[in-house]
Amino acid sequence: MIYSVDENIGKLVTRLRELGFDKNTVIIFTSDNGGLSTSEGSPTCNSPLRAGKGWLYEGGIRVPLIIKYPGKTRAGTERKTPVSSVDFFSTIVEMTGSVPTSVKTDGINITPLFKKDSMKPRPLFWHYPHYSNQGVEPGSAVRLGRYKLIDNFEKGKQELYDLENDLSETTDLSSSNPEKTEELFKLLEDWRNKTNARMMVPNPNWNKPPTP
Repeated sequence: MIYSVDENIGKLVTRLRELGFDKNTVIIFTSDNGGLSTSEGSPTCNSPLRAGKGWLYEGGIRVPLIIKYPGKTRAGTERKTPVSSVDFFSTIVEMTGSVPTSVKTDGINITPLFKKDSMKPRPLFWHYPHYSNQGVEPGSAVRLGRYKLIDNFEKGKQELYDLENDLSETTDLSSSNPEKTEELFKLLEDWRNKTNARMMVPNPNWNKPPTP
């Protein structure tokens, strides 16, 4: 599948070159979510990232992002500043010189990253308040800089990870770093309230199975 994707993107780039459009066409390559790696018969592995599609660990939310912006980017340049797909709208408006509309989004213009790998720190949020066939534990997450907090609704607790030193999210720092845990949890709660994010509600018809 990876070979096929690579092959067909090559065909697209070749055709743009043949038509003379390659110098003024922006190509954005990304993915919707991490690979399916936690269900029965899952065909993929996201190692060293933890878990996969639907989960709030890096295996479920960290995806590739490659941007070809003729005359503005240099091939092979890498950036470590985290961004989100919610940034695409504002970024494309800037790239195309479009007139900004009154549409308000949660994203920002990320074109400054093409010159320098640095932007004003901002929190990124994810919200997944339900179960699914991937064995997901419902919750929300927020990342600010090197730290990411996951609010696990089922367990009723928060998990804190230092992604700079623990990309695989093996060590929960919530107990050893309560100040950072409280800071990020407050950010997450404020965001949920501001956006009126839907939360899980009890199902009165659910009968808890007996304990073995």
